[in-house]
Amino acid sequence: MLASYISANGHPASAKADKIQSITGVLMGCFLLAHLHFESSILLGKEAFYTVVQFLEGGMFSSTGHGFPIVTKVFSVFMLLVVMAHAAVALRRFPAQLGQWRALRRHMSVINHKDSHAWFWQLATGFVLFFLVPVHLFTMIANPEIGPHLSAERVYHQNAWLLYALLLPAVVIHAMVGLYRVAVKWGLTTKRTALRKLAKGLIIYLIVIGILSLISYLIIGSDLSMPVEAYRPS
Repeated sequence: MLASYISANGHPASAKADKIQSITGVLMGCFLLAHLHFESSILLGKEAFYTVVQFLEGGMFSSTGHGFPIVTKVFSVFMLLVVMAHAAVALRRFPAQLGQWRALRRHMSVINHKDSHAWFWQLATGFVLFFLVPVHLFTMIANPEIGPHLSAERVYHQNAWLLYALLLPAVVIHAMVGLYRVAVKWGLTTKRTALRKLAKGLIIYLIVIGILSLISYLIIGSDLSMPVEAYRPS
């Protein structure tokens, strides 16, 4: 069953879909790397995060220096479209039946192939992200206002930390494994062992800075009184 499943999905007609999946995957992976580092600026203090937000939202084009939240809204819509395109072509690779999942598990237990294990983790995390990522993006589209206080309000007072606690490890693992598999698939490197070590190191690093950032928002949020006012540097 597994062999027939792989064979069916390995048809030459899927080459175009493979390219779309790889391009959208690389785009999302690079975005995640940038996004988590921008978010982690909160670790340097409220003013550092505020400065980063205003820069990303085009504050340099405003007479007041304050950015335009519409930029966050538009970019969130764009990323939602990218996610939808990626999911649409990736779903053809998804085991659709319980028997296919069992065959995959048996295959992994018999053949200890690291790339097969990487593929399994990408499938598992992809299933989780199918539900979590749209929730996050819809939230940003509906309420694009971000900043040290407003983001902390969302995390602490609106209990968004529950979503982010599930989303963080799933999206990091999925993205880094995905970038590894794209590099191998398209022959960008032959040093798989070194690339796997790099991917593992990035997974640990990104999850750590993501958790520290989340904790910072929780601490800031716990000190805020309702209604929350947007942060303004002194």
